[in-house]
Amino acid sequence: MDEHDGFRAFVYSRERALMRTAYLLTGDPHLAEDLLQSVLAKVARKWHRLETDGNPEAYARRALVNEHISWRRRLRHAELPSPAPPDQPASGQDVDLKLALRDALARLTAKQRAVIVLRFYEDRTERETADLLGCSVGTVKSQTSYALSKLRALAPELLTDLDPEEVAR
Repeated sequence: MDEHDGFRAFVYSRERALMRTAYLLTGDPHLAEDLLQSVLAKVARKWHRLETDGNPEAYARRALVNEHISWRRRLRHAELPSPAPPDQPASGQDVDLKLALRDALARLTAKQRAVIVLRFYEDRTERETADLLGCSVGTVKSQTSYALSKLRALAPELLTDLDPEEVAR
């Protein structure tokens, strides 16, 4: 057993979950892979300390969010290519809703998107989300509220299957 076995086991067991988070943050599978690779390199450098004194998964998730926000800041004014259409067309109304959600999520700020991903896709509590983002629970609540309001305005078609009372909130 060598010094890297613990890190390898961590990556093997948590890579899919971390990749899903990276994809939800970036909205692009290639950027998600780059993001995850960048973060895993940071985790590897600190592995000895994380393995003995910390929570490697919490560190990795927080690093994903922070690195994504950092990338968004740097690329804010850069020109980004649009993804090519899929080789095989998908069918059904679900595709339209997924595209609408993806486009609406892309128009949120990086922090708002991170809060939505952590709270609703990762099913994290407000406290867990606050810990991962390094902010207060109140900030998580306010960012969630702003993000949901913006999503309602950007993509009202996402709300068609919801109870009208739920939509009014």
